[in-house]
Amino acid sequence: MTTTLPPPTVPRSLPLPQTTIGRKVIMAVTGALLYLFVLVHMIGNLKFFTGAEHFDSYAKWLRTIGQPLLLHGMYLWIQRGVLLLALLLHIWAAWSLTRLSHAARPIKYATKTPVQATVAGRTMRWGGIALGLFIVFHILQFTTGTLGPHYVKEAVYANVVNAFKLWYVTIVYIAAMAALAMHLYHGVWSMTQTLGINRPSANRSLYRFSQATAALIFIGFISVPVAVLMGVRP
Repeated sequence: MTTTLPPPTVPRSLPLPQTTIGRKVIMAVTGALLYLFVLVHMIGNLKFFTGAEHFDSYAKWLRTIGQPLLLHGMYLWIQRGVLLLALLLHIWAAWSLTRLSHAARPIKYATKTPVQATVAGRTMRWGGIALGLFIVFHILQFTTGTLGPHYVKEAVYANVVNAFKLWYVTIVYIAAMAALAMHLYHGVWSMTQTLGINRPSANRSLYRFSQATAALIFIGFISVPVAVLMGVRP
């Protein structure tokens, strides 16, 4: 009498978003999208130095993108929706990877010895939380006008001046941009590792690029509030 053995069980592969590498790719891709927005947003902010007329014209142009196919201002709402989705996926991927890391090491090390760790890398989580809170504050101040002093709809130049004339608003903004720079400093470098852009011969250049882009964005963003606070206006 022969016994028929059951066929071997083939392990089912997990969907990509449920794997560690999949979550890292999601975080890297959404991070790249958010980084691109931040860079373009900074360039747009620097138009403040061209004067009120040009700056307000630029803000008005943003509301007309896609017309007549899109309604007035619809492009900006589509952009906000895409960015919000990217931000939520970015946060989810970071949170889930942190949980997986803690689950893989339930017992903490007796001593912590960071290897090739930077201050930026060790503060990514708290910096991300700070940036999330700042985004809410920024929208309430410059998009809805809920917190904006003497806010006038579509008077973008005047709203910026009225906001940053207050020293404590400028301080909050500078602190938030410092957190953003630290986040980008580590995030841009990590993104190149995840997406396989890094090579031993290029690692030093990529590391310097992450430093340079973080510094550039920090200086670019704080230049407007600092100028307003110091009374330097076109």
